[in-house]
Amino acid sequence: MILSQARVGRWARVLAMTLLGLTQGTALAAEASGDYAQDLASVYWGYQRMLAMKEACDAAEPASRSANDKAFASWEKQQRAVIQELRQRVTAMIRRASQDEKDYARNLGKYEGAILAERQEYKEHLLGMGAEALREQCQSMPDTLRSADADFEKVYAQELAIIRKRK
Repeated sequence: MILSQARVGRWARVLAMTLLGLTQGTALAAEASGDYAQDLASVYWGYQRMLAMKEACDAAEPASRSANDKAFASWEKQQRAVIQELRQRVTAMIRRASQDEKDYARNLGKYEGAILAERQEYKEHLLGMGAEALREQCQSMPDTLRSADADFEKVYAQELAIIRKRK
């Protein structure tokens, strides 16, 4: 099914608004919206936030890098199925929004670029929050990644239920 340009634009706006809202301090998991695209963007942004935090800690707190690398690899392994599902769903949405393979490649680059730019902006926000505050977050990252607050199946249960209604 090929989505109209209006639908593509709507998804891009939903993704951008969701990402923008989350970078401005919204809680990690807000209540599910009931909208597939918005809930998918919300959960996917949760993953992007974790990546941004790891990247910020790697840059600002090299002493915590080894512990964070191990904890992040373990967390990513535990979350692998959800992360793969999210990537597949985002890619499928972009494919459905594209008219042909050339358009798909262009759209994929556009959306991946936008996601990367938002992640970089969030990383810069983290780096700008002050050395002591960031140090505390970076040193507690392994504990955070082992906590229930980092389990996407629990944190995003409502959003994932909405998302998974669509095959």
